[in-house]
Amino acid sequence: MATATAADPTTTAAACCAPLGAPSLSDDQVEATARVFKALADPARVRIVNQLATSPEPVCVCEFTEPLGLSQPTVSHHLKKLVQAGLLEREQRGTWAYYSLRRDALGGLAAALDLQGASR
Repeated sequence: MATATAADPTTTAAACCAPLGAPSLSDDQVEATARVFKALADPARVRIVNQLATSPEPVCVCEFTEPLGLSQPTVSHHLKKLVQAGLLEREQRGTWAYYSLRRDALGGLAAALDLQGASR
């Protein structure tokens, strides 16, 4: 029975792969990007970000409960996670909290992933 021989990995990589063109992320950038992805790993949080992205004004926490089908405490929990990840800004108006999207945070995420320049 014939056996396959392993190719030298350094020779194979040089022959078949183009070198990476983008500079690597710093350790801090990697950690920040991972926090954002972790925050966006829940469908309710993705919906919140989507709703805020399409809203011209900050949105009250109470306005998320019906579209998400979640209780106010659960919505507040999700909003807190998104604020901690740096995706949202929170503004207190009396007894209600209003949230808006930090567009610079999403721009930073897109730049870290090079989504704006990616093509296939």
